[in-house]
Amino acid sequence: MRALLRLPATPPRRRAALAAMAALALPALLRAQPAVPPPAQGQPRTADPAARGVPLSAFPRLVQLTDGVYGYEEIRQPGFTTVSLVVIGSQGVLVADGQGSPEATQKMVDGIRTLTPLPIRWYVVGSDHGDHTAGNSVLPADVQYVVHPTSLAQLRRDSAAATGGRRVVVPPRAMAGDHEVIDVGGRQVHVRFLGRAHTGGDLMVHLPDAQLLFMSEAYLNRVFPAMRSAYPSEWAATIDRALALPGVRHFIPGHGFIETPAVSREELVTFRNAVTAVIAEVKRLRAAGRTVEQAVAEAQWGEVGTWFLTNQQAPVAVRRVWAELEGTLK
Repeated sequence: MRALLRLPATPPRRRAALAAMAALALPALLRAQPAVPPPAQGQPRTADPAARGVPLSAFPRLVQLTDGVYGYEEIRQPGFTTVSLVVIGSQGVLVADGQGSPEATQKMVDGIRTLTPLPIRWYVVGSDHGDHTAGNSVLPADVQYVVHPTSLAQLRRDSAAATGGRRVVVPPRAMAGDHEVIDVGGRQVHVRFLGRAHTGGDLMVHLPDAQLLFMSEAYLNRVFPAMRSAYPSEWAATIDRALALPGVRHFIPGHGFIETPAVSREELVTFRNAVTAVIAEVKRLRAAGRTVEQAVAEAQWGEVGTWFLTNQQAPVAVRRVWAELEGTLK
């Protein structure tokens, strides 16, 4: 599909034919899965597609969560999923979190068009990080953004620092409080800020009628707790508040696989315990008189150390927790 959509240096007549082929192929390639598949017998709990028996050729894919609600899973380097949420109402489409480039986000937009002709009218910035926002320039110019003030400030900084023709879309305004309700037509979407977690501006999308909560990067399913901009202890408390929301059965992550409702709660609790385990390990090493660099070298992670991104993110997490313990986080 990528080759068909890129169409590099192709004669006009051939390019038109290939574009038509791509348009015909798109519904099959991005067809919505009928439901979140239950875990296979003995299948490991992991973010690794190969270990779960899912070929990379299966992505990107739309996974139906309930009527008019879909998760969109796309692969990012080094080989795990970035998840977006798509909510279709009678008045238009709401998207929470995009993908990491204009090309990747355009694929998502094209996938949504196979589900409905209605326009994308609302976009929720669950995470302000580039792997979720860098493709927002392909969204409709009149899309209405919902963004936390902390994330809006970060997007402004990112826009000012952008180089090489890279464009960072900066919404015109931030939400005024911690809760906003959007009527997409036949369904109310609740956008909630439950506290600082992965970015500090973490927004979640709550669909009470579907008993569903999209948590963006506040929930990384079997991915080592990435903390470069996190508030570690607050993150654990934010997850506790998400788990305590009445009526929520299905928790959707920002990275890692979308699970069935029962497994999603189990995995969210597992991730919450991973965050607290990282904090506890750094506390242990600090209390033992280690320096921060010694802590980076000596930390023992147990099972969490087998998760995606451990080698990359564990040193970052140690330094971030250390800063929290020192009282230097803003």
